[in-house]
Amino acid sequence: MFLSLVVTLELRDFLAQARGGAVRLIKLVLGAHREPEKSWEQDYDHFLLPLLDEQEPCYVLYRLDSQNAQGYEWIFISWSPDQSPVKQKMLYAATRATVKKEFGGGHLKYEMFGTAEEEICLLGFQHHVSSCSGPAPLTLAEQELQKIKMSEGRVKQVKADISVESKHQTLQGVAFPLQETAKRAMQQLAQKRINYIQLRLDVDKETIELVHSHPTETGDLPARVPKDTARYHFFLYKHSHEGDYLESVVFIYSMPGYSCSIKERMLYSSCKSRLLEEVEKDYHLEVAKKLEVDSGDELTDEFLYDEVHPKQHAHKQAFAKPRGPAGKRGHKRLIKGTGEAVVHS
Repeated sequence: MFLSLVVTLELRDFLAQARGGAVRLIKLVLGAHREPEKSWEQDYDHFLLPLLDEQEPCYVLYRLDSQNAQGYEWIFISWSPDQSPVKQKMLYAATRATVKKEFGGGHLKYEMFGTAEEEICLLGFQHHVSSCSGPAPLTLAEQELQKIKMSEGRVKQVKADISVESKHQTLQGVAFPLQETAKRAMQQLAQKRINYIQLRLDVDKETIELVHSHPTETGDLPARVPKDTARYHFFLYKHSHEGDYLESVVFIYSMPGYSCSIKERMLYSSCKSRLLEEVEKDYHLEVAKKLEVDSGDELTDEFLYDEVHPKQHAHKQAFAKPRGPAGKRGHKRLIKGTGEAVVHS
């Protein structure tokens, strides 16, 4: 069913007169109105609230003292109390656009909808204005990220070097300092006195702490990776390559999928690059390979060897010219000079 509001000529003339500023408040459809007495803030609750009926919806047009290019600015209020009949609610909802059009949308600065007095009183209006001017609601992921940024004041912008061979990037990293025991372990690893370090983030203290540095062989690595939380690992990979004995430092970032919270995944991902920069700069550790795994089962000897020494394709097949179409290519032709006959073989 389509509902429409028929505006009488008398009402249309009255609305035109009201737009000139002679009226402070209009209540539709009963036609009640009040002329200005004081400022709009002082008149607001005194004029508006006594007109509201808990059993009957209505429209309220309230004039502000501010003006725009078309004249005074107004607040358009749709009052629809919960106790009012459903039929009346539907009628008012269907005719709201017509009322706004007849009055003139360019005069309406704010639009409110209320079912209780506290929603459209002066305090409710002020809250409505502040909520409209505020930022949009954040998603859960955005809320987690905002908490991270607020909890630590060490978020810095890290800009990648710009050159002909590199793209312009802006990376955001979090710099958590190494705890003293972690620093000593790094020194021992640089001196090759130990061969394994496991680190974790302490979010409350905003530090990177040592979990342990137990002697570890390649076959022990899968068991070293936790299945319920993220970790950083530094492993001294001892192996032979083309007849040479090598000891290569491998960095492993283990993140067991979505069993970790969004906050934990973001923090570990952000701290990773800054940690590697510090380790390579301050402890002169040359990291041969940086790996990211979600399970320790991936860390086999064959996997590490292939990652540290990827296979090179020494011979690259040259481009082969495609063959022509199969079968005969037609009869040969002999073209003579000007004035001579053309002979076809």
